[in-house]
Amino acid sequence: MLSVIVGRTGPFAGQSVVLGDAPLTFGRKSDNDVIIVSVSASRLHAEILTEDGAFVLYDRGSKNGTYVNEHLVTRHPLTPGDVIRIGDETFLFETQEAVETVMDLSQFALPQAEPVAPDALRVTVTGGGPVGLAFALLMERAMPGRVSLTVYDGRWIRDGASVVWKDESHGNVRRQQVVTVQSRQYLALTDEMTTALFGDGQFSEMWPLGPDSVDGRPPRNVRIAHIEDRLLELANSKSAIRLVPKRFDPTEDGHLIAHDHVLAICEGGRSRTREHFADRFGAADATIYSLEGEHLQDVILGLRVKSRLSDPMSVLLTVAQNRFLLNSLRGEGFLNMRLTREEARNVIGIDPVRQVFEECIAARPCVMSRQDDNEFVCPTHGTLFLPALLRSSPLWKRIQEGLRLFGVAEDDLSAITSFRLDMVQRPRFTAQLTRPTGDRPGTYGFLLGDAANAIHFWPGRGLNSGLASAVSLARTLSRVWLGKPLRDADFIRHEAAMSMLQYRHKSRAWNAMVRTDDRGVTQAIKDIIGRSVESTAPSDAGLTGVPGSEGGDDLEILLDRMRAIRERLAARMPGLPDDAELRAHLSELAPATLRTLQESGAWDTLIVGGEEADIDIFYQQDAPVFVPATRPPDQVPDPRTSVLANPA
Repeated sequence: MLSVIVGRTGPFAGQSVVLGDAPLTFGRKSDNDVIIVSVSASRLHAEILTEDGAFVLYDRGSKNGTYVNEHLVTRHPLTPGDVIRIGDETFLFETQEAVETVMDLSQFALPQAEPVAPDALRVTVTGGGPVGLAFALLMERAMPGRVSLTVYDGRWIRDGASVVWKDESHGNVRRQQVVTVQSRQYLALTDEMTTALFGDGQFSEMWPLGPDSVDGRPPRNVRIAHIEDRLLELANSKSAIRLVPKRFDPTEDGHLIAHDHVLAICEGGRSRTREHFADRFGAADATIYSLEGEHLQDVILGLRVKSRLSDPMSVLLTVAQNRFLLNSLRGEGFLNMRLTREEARNVIGIDPVRQVFEECIAARPCVMSRQDDNEFVCPTHGTLFLPALLRSSPLWKRIQEGLRLFGVAEDDLSAITSFRLDMVQRPRFTAQLTRPTGDRPGTYGFLLGDAANAIHFWPGRGLNSGLASAVSLARTLSRVWLGKPLRDADFIRHEAAMSMLQYRHKSRAWNAMVRTDDRGVTQAIKDIIGRSVESTAPSDAGLTGVPGSEGGDDLEILLDRMRAIRERLAARMPGLPDDAELRAHLSELAPATLRTLQESGAWDTLIVGGEEADIDIFYQQDAPVFVPATRPPDQVPDPRTSVLANPA
């Protein structure tokens, strides 16, 4: 009989967790299984362990104590009916059978077996972000009445009959970053999905037409949170899609997929489910994205801002250098700052109570929002962004220069976060997880989105690659499903499409991390920036004074570079600034900043441009799929002279 923890009061109310052999942790830190938002809770507040077949609750040295039935405890063997209180939130320990007698289990996150058609394709999706939800909706549309989907995500919460995204009060900071979706990808979605995503005022067409554009339609900028909200609303309306507001645990929930045909892993670059099945998907190779034996990693500071510049000016300033990237929706979005090695070490928070440093912003990462006192505070850990406290610190001065470059007033910087990204080469994206038996169909696993191909976002292709992978798998499954066990041969096209996406988009992304000089020497762009920054050390004096003649050469080089870029873009992007406007704007920057922008180099659009990864070539009706010719037995020729027919 299963035992469960059920939320009674607080943000976790209406949710439940099935207890198993793994510990269940409670606390304020985001890596706990149950996040307690209350300020009365400690980072790791309490934990439930299994001992001799029973469940035991332990207080882990919390400041305000752990209570069971309103009695303070340090260790307590749990019995059905016990009420646990941590901070301001309460939880019930009960058996699943007892819960079923008092409340409809549809209110909880307990996996439920729903009756499905005998020949329906049964699919579990781990991760309900844009890629996981898009895949589920594409499958529902492609196979009406022939598919049953279950989607897990721990960032959701049940709200009445629907599942919605948790917000900051539940310990979940929504992703407000703006992403650029290419028309090649959004035109492959259903009409219902595109209508929901691209309503009036919900997107902008900041970037001009490019090699990825289809039917003369430019890429569209849209917030990730908006994509997540709209796709989750659609998924709530589909009877074939069951939404489970719980993080999928491959150890505890693995038995649930034993009777499924498909496990789609869409949890992102740090997928625990992918690592659980690492022996099936094979070891990733980091050497191809290494220099001199070092696996390269970029650390990016994400600044949530409101820019006052026009889109054409923002585009020109962005592609002319490699230090800053503005991705925005009508000026509001994230100004991304590529950090040097030294700067990355300074991206830390400080706990003002305990006076200790925390790496929450760099390691999780967390989003630190600006408060009334102008400090940037992590709502989950209560830490402050240290460089902003030290207003004279070199990193904070360089942040201010980035704001000045894109016309952002310091008051319009509202939050700070960070992104860490490195890339690896994956040997395969499809794997048979279990083989067919008398009572099991055999389960195939698939890596989609960042779980398959985490890509440097500087070229803006991460979500596009993820959507393409979802489209490819949905097309494959809808074509090959005949109510019989799946085979490796069914996924040749999909595996080829995934390999093509990996090669094209990671090649593009690699060129956003490195630069090769005229002598053929390849260097990390972050190191080129680092040497430029060090040349202004030790005082960074160039950031504090009025720009002078010492920055003149760098200014002229930047202007020449922008003229060339403007000439290429002019036919596709009206309203680009003239020389006088550019000179006046750049002259406001300090000489040290001009030097760094100039030496960082422009986007290498010639290398990252070119032929695109188009998965449609694998799914055309007249694709060259060869099968043996079918003839009556008495007309079958000698095998040595047999030919293959190519059906139209």
